[in-house]
Amino acid sequence: MKHDPDKHHRRSIRLKGYDYSQAGAYFVTICTQNRECLFGDVADGEMRLNDHGHIAGNRGMVIPAIRIC
Repeated sequence: MKHDPDKHHRRSIRLKGYDYSQAGAYFVTICTQNRECLFGDVADGEMRLNDHGHIAGNRGMVIPAIRIC
């Protein structure tokens, strides 16, 4: 689907002037359909991962080894 500025009014949340290609710490947000808690639950202000959450967390440790250009 081609970008149509008359239909798509999203603005960037990126910091102007920041070089996102440099090394650094980044947060990744995963959204699920209907906001289902697929990876665990929050209890007492703490994330408690289920089996799927542990798998996703372990896979996340591999991400720094991947260079996205």
